[in-house]
Amino acid sequence: MAAAPAAAPTHSPASSSSSACRAGIFSSGTSCPNLRSVAAWAPGWRRREPYPAVSVEAGSAQSAPGAVAVDPKVDMLLDSVKWDSKGLAVAIAQNVDTGAILMQGFANKEALAKTISTRKATFFSRSRSSLWTKGETSMNFINVHDIFLDCDRDSIIYIGKPDGPTCHTGAETCYYTSVYDALQSSKPNEGRQVVTTLYSLEDTISRRQEEIVTEGGGKPSWTKKLLLDNQLLCSKIREEAGELIQTLLENEDQSRAASEMADLLYQAMVLLRVKDVKMEEVLEVLRKRFPQSGIEEKAGRNKS
Repeated sequence: MAAAPAAAPTHSPASSSSSACRAGIFSSGTSCPNLRSVAAWAPGWRRREPYPAVSVEAGSAQSAPGAVAVDPKVDMLLDSVKWDSKGLAVAIAQNVDTGAILMQGFANKEALAKTISTRKATFFSRSRSSLWTKGETSMNFINVHDIFLDCDRDSIIYIGKPDGPTCHTGAETCYYTSVYDALQSSKPNEGRQVVTTLYSLEDTISRRQEEIVTEGGGKPSWTKKLLLDNQLLCSKIREEAGELIQTLLENEDQSRAASEMADLLYQAMVLLRVKDVKMEEVLEVLRKRFPQSGIEEKAGRNKS
């Protein structure tokens, strides 16, 4: 199996800051309180309706809490954020399916309240001293599925699905310049994203497919062989699936199961590349199934 290039850790840098606070997100305890417990939202990556009873008024970065929201739960949440001396906090937008960091801006109370209400990522422009919703000009909105505060409650993450490219350059995210590439005098690549191991592998497979077209002959890599031979690819997927099953039937250790799953995932991702299906599409399907019983989902699929 072709090795994937060095990549960012599996957990995105915009994940919760510590395991203790991550645990607090899903509990009803008092440590590291969070948006979900304050606003009483149900758990899971389900598409929720906009939060009701929120009234937002335009204003400066520092506005009176009473002018921000009508609902007392929202008021309590907004007051719990540690806004800086200018009434702002860093706000990061992250792709709900890929984990890619899309952009970073600043939010004030009105921006956060409007995001809660409208489910569109909204920020406070320091240069214009006004609110702005990402996509209000380009129509490339970031549709927010959830909002997280860090353990210190001084930064915000909007977890959402972008309607299109996030960066004004047309790139998928604003983060495509690698410091290490820059130090080696490489030019920024707008097609590059801050991605996890899974998406680095997907990118490697995609580049191997492009090399088949651009480079033609030469000794092919294993990935290229799989891309060029559907029968070989299908036989390898069956083989790897069988070996993964054997780790359970023969009670093999965890490292063996992880290794076989890695092989199977790699082969399956090559098949997705052949079918021109992105891993993001697969994860989106899974996310949409979260609120539904697996039995109900399968029954509904059989009827369609």
